[in-house]
Amino acid sequence: MSNESAIRRDVGAIALMFTGLGSIIGSGWLFGAWRAAQLAGPGAVYAWIIGAVVILFVAFTYAELGAMFPESGGAARYGHYSHGTLVGFVAGWAAWIAIVSVIPVEAEASVQYMSSWPWDWAHSLYVHAANGQGELSHAGLWIAAALVVIYFLVNFWSVKVFANTNSAITFFKLIVPAATAVALMCSSFHAENFHIGVHGGPHVGNLAAILTAVATSGIVFSYNGFQNPVNLAGEARNPGRSVPFAIFGSIALSTVVYLMLQVAFLGSVSPDHLGEGWAALEYSSPFAQLALALNLNWLALLLYADAFVSPSGTGSTYTAATARMLYAMERNGTVPKVLGGVHPKYGIPRPAMWFNLLVSFIFLFFFRGWGKLAAVISVATIITYLVVPISVIVLRRTAPHLHRPLRVPGLPVLAPMAFVLATLMLFWARWPHTGQIMLLLILPLPMYLYYQAKGNWLDFGRQLRASWWLLAYLIAITVLSWAGSKEFEGHDYIGYGWDQLCVAVTSLAFYFWGVRSGWRTPAVVAVENDAAEMAAVKS
Repeated sequence: MSNESAIRRDVGAIALMFTGLGSIIGSGWLFGAWRAAQLAGPGAVYAWIIGAVVILFVAFTYAELGAMFPESGGAARYGHYSHGTLVGFVAGWAAWIAIVSVIPVEAEASVQYMSSWPWDWAHSLYVHAANGQGELSHAGLWIAAALVVIYFLVNFWSVKVFANTNSAITFFKLIVPAATAVALMCSSFHAENFHIGVHGGPHVGNLAAILTAVATSGIVFSYNGFQNPVNLAGEARNPGRSVPFAIFGSIALSTVVYLMLQVAFLGSVSPDHLGEGWAALEYSSPFAQLALALNLNWLALLLYADAFVSPSGTGSTYTAATARMLYAMERNGTVPKVLGGVHPKYGIPRPAMWFNLLVSFIFLFFFRGWGKLAAVISVATIITYLVVPISVIVLRRTAPHLHRPLRVPGLPVLAPMAFVLATLMLFWARWPHTGQIMLLLILPLPMYLYYQAKGNWLDFGRQLRASWWLLAYLIAITVLSWAGSKEFEGHDYIGYGWDQLCVAVTSLAFYFWGVRSGWRTPAVVAVENDAAEMAAVKS
């Protein structure tokens, strides 16, 4: 029995949607409205809408491939199928970094909310700093580390236990945010707050600030949970129906919840606290502190409880998904073979789980606050959206006969739009975040070269030719971010507005280069052969 066949298909459509919804509604709802308001003031409402629209475009491309390749950790495999091992390695590495770092950030969120408990020992768990850059103390880090271990144990024995647990947790997570928004708006709503600017004075719509909020305040990070139904497609009983249902259902429901929360936050803050504008607001547990200020003690207690439930549900979901992603990367032949091992009884990729646990501790101790780590995750997440829109179009050309349970209409238009929008989001993240993440993507390339050398550089030239577009793209967007306008922290060699136009046009050129670079890879030929053999057996 192969490892892939050892993975059990125990997850139904509703449970799969809850894995996406459970990932989306995590610490993002606890902190995202506050961070978005700090960056964009009342414009934060538009930031959530823009984020949802961009994610929907990207999700269209994921939906077709997720149903077409119902594999565990599938998002790490699509570039491998369409362009070969090098593109697959870079895309898989970016996707893994983006989601493995979510595990510690969810633990940090829980502890950060603990720090506003009415006891001195709790207050010492978090140290405030300007612009949402506070950090956990040593005691807070130890508690966060313990939570990461709990996420690990929830997933250690059975994916079915994980799915059932997550469904129950996610139902609770839907009720609490909705109740929070309604309670705050009914208790105190100051319409005049929507006329106060980021730094005080009258609010003036600042598109650059809104776009930066989309990319770095935790909005992209919050919505990214739609990928988890794709990564867990190998466990779905009916992936052709379950995967698209899970993706679009989770995005739609979460968008409604996030908009309610953002409006409630903006309206419930006392105008007396906005003398220096939204940017000066510093909270360790935003909604709980607002509830206490309004004497909604019952809501504060509920929020303190949910500060463990929501992030813990998301942390557990990502613990499952990251293990499947490493498992998929091992099948690409670019990470150590031991990480592809699956427990013969429980069907769980346990070696990958142990490795992710270690990496989670490293992220936890290097990025000690929610604001810091959420910004890093947001940029890394955007990188993961770049290969899939190209891969789905390439595979329509190179593997036209593969069964597609879901064939997205209008994809030749939607895919380039998704690629351009994802590139713009990357630019909106501001320099030097873009350059730092690009460097992080380059660092593991020696590992890829090591495995190529072990394979006697078999077909390496073909792999390299298929990847030049991606390598050149990473360099080009880094340079544009560096040279862009001061509104996006660039060196202002390209004026505001023109910089985004340059990024859009450049990304469109790279999109078509990427599509032309796709080829009929050995990996997709193997999938077609397997499908033909299964069809022959059934007949």
